[in-house]
Amino acid sequence: MNMEEPGYISLYHSGELQRRAEKLEERLSECDICPRECGTDRLAGKTGSCHSGLLPIISTVCAHHGEEPALSGRRGSGTIFFANCNLRCVYCQNYQISQEPENKQHDEISTRGLAECMLYLQDDLKCHNINLVTPSHFVPQIVRAVLEAVPMGLTLPLVYNTSSYDSTRTLQELDGIISIYLADLRYSSDGYARKYSHVRHYVESSHSAIREMYRQVGDLEVDEDGIARKGLIIRHLILPDDIAGSEESLRWLVDEISPRVTVSIMSQYHPSYRAYKYRELNRRITKEEYARVVRLVDKLGMENGWLQGMESPRYYLPDFSTDELFLKKEQNQKS
Repeated sequence: MNMEEPGYISLYHSGELQRRAEKLEERLSECDICPRECGTDRLAGKTGSCHSGLLPIISTVCAHHGEEPALSGRRGSGTIFFANCNLRCVYCQNYQISQEPENKQHDEISTRGLAECMLYLQDDLKCHNINLVTPSHFVPQIVRAVLEAVPMGLTLPLVYNTSSYDSTRTLQELDGIISIYLADLRYSSDGYARKYSHVRHYVESSHSAIREMYRQVGDLEVDEDGIARKGLIIRHLILPDDIAGSEESLRWLVDEISPRVTVSIMSQYHPSYRAYKYRELNRRITKEEYARVVRLVDKLGMENGWLQGMESPRYYLPDFSTDELFLKKEQNQKS
């Protein structure tokens, strides 16, 4: 199979990858890596608003067979779940690792160790890509790890799997490093973003971030086996009571990004973590709520992507306290 090598390899040989790693690391002294711009000196080991200091923190490294088909393929997406998050979603299904910094189900690791995890996924598990889940607060550490992994033989495409609460300035440093952006579009209302994810300016930040992602990688490109090599995939999680603002968000994608944009419409919402405290969130979505978004996708002419079935909440609830994280749940592939 003739595959174009990821851009980070040429950036490594030119010295640009090292320059970017150093530039990003300098910004950790008064951290402005994500839109919160909390100003914490993470170089000194202090923890920022993301509850993270200098070293990357990972929870799970695995071959994930439950991602979008273009990512999982036959051999799985080589997934690295980072701990902590710059969002505070009250319904987070990954709350065991994202919302509970005192939880001991994850460990700090050196950038060399992170590089070795990437090589393990590539060489031992034979995954199709390296899938970086919740990476926004660890971008400097990820770039440093890639810098260390290239001479060790890393050649797989990198997937940046994000909430889209990302700094455009930070994303610009990833140009040519990331091959595939797997980005959420969670809300069309800043009010809902503040209420349910405890962040300000989510809409502006996510729209700016997605524009930058699309500028870098464009529409999704796959190889002859249907495996993603480059491009943007947008995930949109349907929430109860249309809290996600599905019509406004999807129309924005078609009008402002591309009518050909690849979307993954997700029906897997389950009232996790603290959702029980909010009457409107303390239930799964209804068949009519799901059907409404499916009709909208058809109306907007969005032909590229995947729709989860209504049964998906039974299969996509991870348990980070067990080694069988997705063993049974991954059997329900998106289609």
